[in-house]
Amino acid sequence: EAEEFVAKHGLPVMIKAVKGGGGKGMRVVYNQEDLVPLFKAASSEALASFGDGSCFIERYIKNAKHVEVQIIGDGKGNIVHLWERDCSIQRRHQKLIEIAPAWQHPIKVRQAVLNDAIALTKSCNYKNAGTVEFLIDDQGRHYFMEVNPRVQVEHTVTEQVTNIDIVQTTFLIASGASFRDLGLKQEDIVPRGIAMQCRITTEDPEKNFAPDTGMLETCRHSDGPGIRVDGFAYPGMIVQPYYDSLLVKYTAHSNSWDGVIRRMKRALVENHLRGVKTNIPFLLNVLNHP
Repeated sequence: EAEEFVAKHGLPVMIKAVKGGGGKGMRVVYNQEDLVPLFKAASSEALASFGDGSCFIERYIKNAKHVEVQIIGDGKGNIVHLWERDCSIQRRHQKLIEIAPAWQHPIKVRQAVLNDAIALTKSCNYKNAGTVEFLIDDQGRHYFMEVNPRVQVEHTVTEQVTNIDIVQTTFLIASGASFRDLGLKQEDIVPRGIAMQCRITTEDPEKNFAPDTGMLETCRHSDGPGIRVDGFAYPGMIVQPYYDSLLVKYTAHSNSWDGVIRRMKRALVENHLRGVKTNIPFLLNVLNHP
């Protein structure tokens, strides 16, 4: 089937694990002779990571931007969106920096993505929080990728700009609350300012992001206006190699793009995380890039 897909649609293609996430079980194929070996590699990684080696294939969009829409549904065909997030800054298909709203894209493109996210989730009477993900090419065309039926790591940026507690909302809807009970009206959901999240992981950028382990000797986070900290790190914590390397999330919120950058840089510079290597130097390099 993979060879038939390539014969019909051409190369390059992306192989993805059906039950994947976090960049695992994914391979890009540029050459015909690499198709079978890379498919087997992706399937093997998926089986080891998720217990299911099933994979699918789709066209690979070069230089694409990753934009996703946060939606909430009541299971009765009513859907509201909490605007969109740009998650294009990634490493090995793992999101590292997320921004809400995706203000750098033309409003026409953003609205088209929002409309399709609403139409798709309405068609299946979607219930509770979820994320509809798209790729946008360099001509502004968008392509549907997937729906994540859960609260995602990057939900914090959406909460900061909409002032809606997504986690609390999921529990209330699951317990039977209606949009009317929650006061959820699309016309009232307006993003205010810009928010950015940085994922701090225990990886060493100088060693090709090799995971680091050991005791977290010092753990003191930077705080202050417009900074939110989500995580469960503490002095004496043992970072083990058996779990995801995410240590803590910093979310900065401001009325302007420059303000968000300044606040996030300060948070990354002023924190004290000692004992294990982190990706903070890499994150600062990204924020300093023009």
